[in-house]
Parts: sequence; structure tokens; C-alpha cells
Amino acid sequence: MKVLIIGGGAGGASCAAKLRRLDETAEILVLEQTPENSVASCGLPYYVGGVIEDRADMVAASPLLFKKLFNIEVKVNTEVVTIHLADKHVLTTAGDVYDYDKLVLATGSRAIIPPLKGLKNLPNFAIKTLADADAIKKYIAENKVKSALIIGGGFSGIELADNFRVLGLKTTLVEAGTQILPVVDEDMVRQLEKEMRNHGINLILGERVSELLPNGARLENGEEIEAQIAVFSLGNKPNIELAQAAGIEIENGFIKVNDYMQTSVPDVYACGDCSTTKDFVSGAVVGGGMAGPANRQGRLIACHIAGKPYKSSPTLWTGVIKVFDKTAAFCGHSEKMLKQYNVPYQKMIVWTTTHAGYYPNAEWLALKVMFDEKSGKIYGAQAVGGDGVDKRINVISTIMRLNGTTEDLRDAELCYAPPYSNAKDAINLIGMAIENIREKQFKPYFGTDFDGFTVLDVRSRASYEEKHIDGAINIPAGQLRDRMAEIPRDKPILVHCYRGYSSYVVVRILMQNGFKDVFSYAGGWQQYEAETM
Repeated sequence: MKVLIIGGGAGGASCAAKLRRLDETAEILVLEQTPENSVASCGLPYYVGGVIEDRADMVAASPLLFKKLFNIEVKVNTEVVTIHLADKHVLTTAGDVYDYDKLVLATGSRAIIPPLKGLKNLPNFAIKTLADADAIKKYIAENKVKSALIIGGGFSGIELADNFRVLGLKTTLVEAGTQILPVVDEDMVRQLEKEMRNHGINLILGERVSELLPNGARLENGEEIEAQIAVFSLGNKPNIELAQAAGIEIENGFIKVNDYMQTSVPDVYACGDCSTTKDFVSGAVVGGGMAGPANRQGRLIACHIAGKPYKSSPTLWTGVIKVFDKTAAFCGHSEKMLKQYNVPYQKMIVWTTTHAGYYPNAEWLALKVMFDEKSGKIYGAQAVGGDGVDKRINVISTIMRLNGTTEDLRDAELCYAPPYSNAKDAINLIGMAIENIREKQFKPYFGTDFDGFTVLDVRSRASYEEKHIDGAINIPAGQLRDRMAEIPRDKPILVHCYRGYSSYVVVRILMQNGFKDVFSYAGGWQQYEAETM
């Protein structure tokens, strides 16, 4: 059996390796358009910054390794220009013809470069391939670059900003949207924007670059940015043209596949950035675009070809990113996505520490979960903070994958020791809070608009005097029962503490003493400060 794989990235390489482990007799050939096969693309910003020093570490598996270990031929610098479906062969730019019994399209995606005015004025790059990273490193070193412009605030743009600061470059990042990292909601992402600014990044939101200049760039508002190089981080476009020209069905701009990653044509599969997948929460057909799912899809195709089929799983979009000294992680749907799909939802935010507060070096962690108040179904989660952010989201992602509910967050049995967690982990805390919401024990409040509320600050007097919300009344939680008469009853009451627990306790006291319209500020002062300061 001849298996031809077009593309040597995550999906293609994992398909080839798994197929060899299942079938020693298969004739497996990988054709890769670029000089690179099985490159650790997600590490490219860290290679540019010198955090990853050895270029060889960026190659997960070389063509030589594939040949020696797997007996798989990998031909780099080989571009396929035509697929002849009827004759089951492909044609390359060099005029070579390769036959197949099974064809796997793992053509990936390419960086988006907009047709900006002045592209020839300023050296500009994308960061999609190892060659891109090499070019950026070389230009910075040879030209003693001191300033850089990053256009786009997605994953690679943020990571590149971090690594440019490692190199000592004065760095500006321009994002056309109102926030960086659009997969995370604004109430969580503000911490990351503050972190970038605290590390010297000139972060410009809600503006577009209109023109590149010989010494920088001009924004649409007329402001000019000084820079010696520009790097585009505007996302990627799936490489579907080859499949489209062959008559393979396209859906929503991606190669359409079924639950076994089969395309509309028999014996032709597709995986990774170029193919469709299903969204776990909504069930909608969407495009791929993350390394983990691409690897799993490649493996699935190999199993199907080898006669060991199983169905693909919808994608939860679980991800994580380092933003200087903070980490952000997420899974499922954000609020923005839920609104896009017109899904009614409730949410909760808790603040706690990454491990026991009395153990040294505990850091703050904010955890947010979107859920269905009636059923307890979890729609998505986001976390921002220090060490351990990723493991909390991994647990929630797994619970979601197993169709667990918010009750399972409350009841999750997680390992505990003071250096690693709290006896009530962040996951347990938010599960308990959500179940309290579902049982109508309290009503949470979110945002920074307090018009129409009596704001009751139940922190200590010293904390109140240091910083407080304008117009807030201060009654420390421990004094509440003796000073309840001081609380006005003419408006809804919004109670806030430092991180959201004491305010919940106070709300319970007030509700049991005849106060009807009482809210607890989710996340407390910590959340307010994260969104406003």
C-alpha cells in the first residue's frame, strides 16, 4: 500500500509515524514544500529571543531520523501543484509524478500579510516557519536592531513581544481590536495587557497600521511609531487551494472532512490547519488551527488507513500562553463566543492563590467559568495568574470532555500539599460558588458600573482608606451584625471584599436579615483592580 502525505507538519508527521508503527510494510512518502519537516513551530518566538539557543532543538524529527527510525521517505523542497484524483497521483513543480493508494492532505496554513502601503520601506517578516525565525534573528543581529513593531496581538505576537524584550528591543505592539488575545474575555485579559506594559511594551489597542515607513510605521490616526523592523502576527490562512483545484469539497474555507478525517473523495484524508473540525460546545463545523488536535487527527488517519478506525473528537480549543511573568489558559467558549451563538449563560469568577498562602511564593490566580445555570453544563473556562494556571484549565477541559457539570468542579478530588495547591483548590472553590448560585444562595455581580447600587466595602478600614470605590460605604465584615442599621435600604446593595469570599458571607447574613436585593461582587477588589488599574 502506497500512502502519500502532503505536508510534514504536526498532522502529517504524526500520521506517518503512527502508520509505520501499525504497518511495517506500507510504502510511506511525505512531500514537504518547505525545507522544514516536523518543526516545533510553537517554539519559534523563544528561538528568536534566544531562550531556546540551539537551532537543532527546533526540529522535532529530521528527514534523516524519519528514514532511519521509521523507514519513511521525506522529500523537502517539494511542492505539489496538481492532484489527479482519477489516476491517483500527484504532480510536483519539478515534473515528478508520485502515485498513491491513500492520500493525506496536511497542507497546513500560511501567515497573513496584508497589502499595506510601504511594505518595501521597512524590513518586515512573519513568524510561521523556522526560516522566518532565522531571518528575524539574522536581521536583528546583523543590523544591531534596537526597536521593533509587532502588528497583531494574537499568540505569536504576544510571545514575540516577550522575547524581543529579552533581546532588549524597544517594542511596540499594535492591535486593531480593543484587546489582545481575543480568545480570552476582556475582564480576564486586562491583567495580561497590564503585564505587558509593566515590562516596557508600548501596547496600542484599537488602532491599525496604515503604512510602513523607512523608520517605522504610521497608524490610521496619524501617529507614527519608531521601529527598525516589523513583524506581522495577524493569524494564518489555510492552504486549501490544492484540494480545491482538484475538486475536493470545501466547507467554511477549509477542506471538509467527516468523523474519520475523510474528505469528499474516497481514499483522500485531511487534517490540521487546512481541515474542518467540530466545535465541542456548539457542534458547529469550524476550522482547525492548534497543534494538539492536528497531532491527534494525524494519528486517527493512520489508524483508519491501517484498519483500526475510531471517530475524531470535537475540539475544545484548550490552550495556554506565557505573557512575561503571567500565564493565561482557556478551554471551551468565551463569553464573546457564547453571545455569537446566542447561548444563554451564567458566569463566575474567583480569585485564590496558586498554592497555600502561608507557603512561600504564592501568587494570585483568577479563574472564570461560563455555565448553564439550570443544568450545570460547563461552556468554557479561563484562568490568569502564576504557576498552576494550566493544570486548572486542563482539569476543567477534561471534565468538559467527559460531559461533567459544575457539580464535578465542586467535588473534584485533586492532589494537595501546601507547595502545590490549597486544600480547597481553585477548581473546588469555583464549583462551590457556582452551586451556591444555582441554589439561589447569592447573586454575583460583574463589571465596573456601580450606578444604582449602594456599594458596601467589607474590607478592613486600613484597606478601604488605602484604595476604595468612589462612594462606597465601609463596614468591615466582622462588624456587620453590630452596624447593620447603617446600611441604606433604598437601593440594591453590592457587597465587595478583597477577593469575593467575605462578601459572600456578608450577603448570606444580609439576606437572612431581611435584605432582598443584595449582590456579591465576583472576585472582589482583586477583580475590580484587574479591570480598572
